[in-house]
Amino acid sequence: MTKFNSFKTFGLSQNMLKVLENKGFFKPTPIQVRVIPFLMKGERDIIGQAQTGTGKTAAFGIPIIEKLKEDATSIQALVLTPTRELALQVSEELESLRGDKNIRILPLYGGQTIRSQLKALTFGADIVVGTPGRIIDHLKRGNIELDSISYLVLDEADEMLNMGFIEDVKEIFRNTNENKQMLLFSATMPTPILKLAKKHMRNHDYISVSQEDLIAEFTDQIWFELTEEQKFEALCRLIDINDGFYGLVFCNTKSDTIAISQKLGERGYAADALNGDLTQDQRENILKKFRNRRLNILVATDVAARGIDVVELTHVINYSLPQDAESYIHRIGRTGRAGKQGTAITFVTPTDSQRFESFIRTVGAEVELKKVPSVKDVINSRTKNFKENIAHIIKTGEYQDLLKLANELLENHHPSVVVAALLKYSFQDTLKEEHYPELDADSSKIDDGKVRLFVAIGNYEGIAPENIPNFLSNRSGISDLKIENIEVFSSFSFVTVPKKQADLLLERFADMHKRNRPFVELAMNNNVRENRKNKNMSRRA
Repeated sequence: MTKFNSFKTFGLSQNMLKVLENKGFFKPTPIQVRVIPFLMKGERDIIGQAQTGTGKTAAFGIPIIEKLKEDATSIQALVLTPTRELALQVSEELESLRGDKNIRILPLYGGQTIRSQLKALTFGADIVVGTPGRIIDHLKRGNIELDSISYLVLDEADEMLNMGFIEDVKEIFRNTNENKQMLLFSATMPTPILKLAKKHMRNHDYISVSQEDLIAEFTDQIWFELTEEQKFEALCRLIDINDGFYGLVFCNTKSDTIAISQKLGERGYAADALNGDLTQDQRENILKKFRNRRLNILVATDVAARGIDVVELTHVINYSLPQDAESYIHRIGRTGRAGKQGTAITFVTPTDSQRFESFIRTVGAEVELKKVPSVKDVINSRTKNFKENIAHIIKTGEYQDLLKLANELLENHHPSVVVAALLKYSFQDTLKEEHYPELDADSSKIDDGKVRLFVAIGNYEGIAPENIPNFLSNRSGISDLKIENIEVFSSFSFVTVPKKQADLLLERFADMHKRNRPFVELAMNNNVRENRKNKNMSRRA
């Protein structure tokens, strides 16, 4: 295994090596070390026991893409996945690996019309990635032929068993040729899966990679001792101090995912919740935004996070301690993937400490206890990162398209004034120490001096962010309102004001109601679910 410490040792083409370098893949993962050489030789079938996130898509994708012909007239490889979400993920990963190679990758799954997929098939496909049910549909209609494929990959076989797809898989096997190379990947190896492999595979090799090994190698594990009330502020500081934070925040309940993502949104973070209450379309839309980095924080339950395979995650945060050691392993194994280093952080309350110690003993991992970053540390880090990012933009010349606007701003103002104004516009007051609450602050407060308020007026009434200060000032009679972080949605808004002024606003609007609720109230005053619903409605509007 130590022989293959670089992708260059696999005998890959320059095209593939360039692709891997551009993706930031320099060191192969254990599953890639074990699988790629076998597939490159093409002599035996493979049964691989590996969890999601071990790099198995690249493990089979790299050698298959390397060995496919560019001038083929029929399907050369079939990859079966249990869900359409995974079919899309795998096809996207394979697409990112093909580089300049002239091959076509086509996902086929339920939810799309047969007609649109048939049209895509008429242009030809070298690799088909599909769900069993949809592949059966196309076989019955005579839309695809699988009797000359070179590779058949069964991904997450145990999930297919759990979802009742094994009979469909067997039917697909019967429609393929005998002289293909087969790969079966499964996190567990139940008896039906082993029987399936024994019946349909030629001489095969068994490869196993433990999630624990991967976690130890690629994931830094950290824990913080906190009270329940301190968790949210600690989360915000950790996001702010880590430039380019891109992570999953795990909670144990649906309501927590909604509440925390809501609070993050109110603080200006690009976050959303992923839980079992979402429709498949809503789930796919959220995941698409997350993969495209329009969201950089996803708050999820364990069940809702199944099947998410994003290799670039920088962090996984256990906001709530998982139920058992196995769930802990699965959660933190979602970062530190594909040879990239990641950080797993766990919040541990005093009541959780004994259970957490049990997890660590079971996993056998080294987990470092740290203190939550101080406010000064966060501000210093953000300032340093900002300077470095600006220096990078200057070095690369990525500012050229904005030079005209910059010169216009400089015509009437001193350069330092313009820069300071731009900094103010960008950061508002977030680089001031008073922006950050104390760790034991109440959940409805931004800090000891500021409060987040809900206001029952929004876009439907023609209100815009710039209108909010005058509206509240005129209605309350408070002339010197200091309002920050204004967010306007379809039927409501959020504002941040000094605590004394917040108390006055609550008092002045005490008798004013809209649809049987206070017109102005604390933002997190048991209205999380309704606010979340309205926020989603405003996004669709």
